[in-house]
Amino acid sequence: MARPDGRRPDQLRPVTLTRHWSTHPEGSVLVGFGATRVLCTASVTEGVPRWRKGSGLGWVTAEYAMLPRATNTRSDRESVRGKVGGRTHEISRLIGRSLRACVDLKALGENSIVLDCDVLQADGGTRTAAITGAYVALHDAVTWLAERKALAGKVEKVMHRSVAAVSVGVIGGEPMLDLCYAEDVTAEVDMNVVCTGTGDFVEVQGTGEAGVFARDQLDALLDLGVAGCLELADAQRKALSS
Repeated sequence: MARPDGRRPDQLRPVTLTRHWSTHPEGSVLVGFGATRVLCTASVTEGVPRWRKGSGLGWVTAEYAMLPRATNTRSDRESVRGKVGGRTHEISRLIGRSLRACVDLKALGENSIVLDCDVLQADGGTRTAAITGAYVALHDAVTWLAERKALAGKVEKVMHRSVAAVSVGVIGGEPMLDLCYAEDVTAEVDMNVVCTGTGDFVEVQGTGEAGVFARDQLDALLDLGVAGCLELADAQRKALSS
């Protein structure tokens, strides 16, 4: 089945990771998955939430939001509505869980890092782009702490593994990697795969949107997701070394 942008079924969209995009945060990355653009910033605060004080452990959390005109039609800001939507809560928690999986909180010491992931332009895969970009922003923030001798351990001890994420799905009976919006809305099966840089799973979210799916389809999607995450881990390493 031909894809809208002519990609192979197992091909990622063009990926960009632009570090230091914003002046003020301790870490910032503008991540692009095709036409999707997410600004990921990492803000460092000395100390931890009250419930964690005295534990010797740090804390990493995340917030996700979408600009009003990130999509084809304008959406009201959630601050104007007076409450944060369920989808926003769910994605924020996913990003936080994913990033905590790559951090040794004891080596971080009693420091807090908040990752803000703001979608500037949405064309599918916003949560997976956010996780992938937030890892690089987090790494830069931890490096910032290390330069000020504010860590309980070295950077490589704190950031003891990498994490990236990608979407996969079944369209017209065929498993495909990194769905754009036009593919996502027609997918029979939709899945998000979060992996470490060595291909271990952090989280898998999958739904049969138009029915059920078979075990062999699940296996094919997981294989695609792992391969995509390994490519993204390579892009992260290159970005951090530049």
